[in-house]
Amino acid sequence: MKNAALGGKASIIKTASLTAILGNFALSALKITLGIRGGSLAVLGDGIDSAVDVLIAVMTLAVAGVISRPADEDHPWGHGRAETVATALLACTLFFAGAQLVLNSLHKLIFGAAREIPTGPAFLAAIISIAGKLLLAWSQFLFGKKAGSAMLKANAKNMAADVLISATVLLGLILARILNSGVVDLAAAILVGFWVIRQAVEIFLEANAELMDSAGKESYQAVFDAVRSVKEAGNPHRTRMRRIAGLWDIDIDVEVDPELSVREAHLIANRVEQAIKERVEGVYDIMVHIEPYGDQGRQGQEGFGLAERPG
Repeated sequence: MKNAALGGKASIIKTASLTAILGNFALSALKITLGIRGGSLAVLGDGIDSAVDVLIAVMTLAVAGVISRPADEDHPWGHGRAETVATALLACTLFFAGAQLVLNSLHKLIFGAAREIPTGPAFLAAIISIAGKLLLAWSQFLFGKKAGSAMLKANAKNMAADVLISATVLLGLILARILNSGVVDLAAAILVGFWVIRQAVEIFLEANAELMDSAGKESYQAVFDAVRSVKEAGNPHRTRMRRIAGLWDIDIDVEVDPELSVREAHLIANRVEQAIKERVEGVYDIMVHIEPYGDQGRQGQEGFGLAERPG
């Protein structure tokens, strides 16, 4: 069941990656060619940015192969965290690209010499780039939503940022024609660069939350509510939740009547698992540890896990 879910997710990621590779390669080649012919450094830079997207898509494709591998002795929880690591690397790549855009634009704004006004091919490249990136961003978001992939959703944000970059390039080309100056284009590029940096930071924080096994209060409350729905179980504690490739791995201790047989306690644990799966979407695995009612032996001594607060 678990391997099948990850296998299906890997298949969607592969399809999304191939779509991104082909689309970005075509856009990159077009923008670089027309940017040179049209005499636009902005369009040429946009083409180079699309070439970086090709490299990102290749990385995504490689990750899809990794997360589809079954668990082994060295990775008993499987290889799903490879996606989270790749998402963090993607955020770093975006941050670097945004910082480079800001620094290069500032340098040209302060020290750059006057440039020639771009010609028709540059305008054509910018318009095609906007349309192409919109389609790619939309497709990556749909693939990411279907697969529950943070990496694909991050890539969709990257491509959405590229739409803004291409739109800024087009606006700069228009203003360059009207004002006979590229200063407005460079100023807009600086603002876009800061926006890309902000997106990179947001993506990194999301990936870091998974790497640090962080989960929101709402998720824990859903687990506690599930335990409460099983009348034979109580006092959920030492509860820990973490995500692996977008799926939940849950550990929890519950108390039952100490006079029950092992079989009866086991059946209660199964009901707790089922109740949690009904309330928490995307559960990878659940470990329910049964304790007798009133046994306070280790509670509060381990220093980890959460308990339901009364009231």
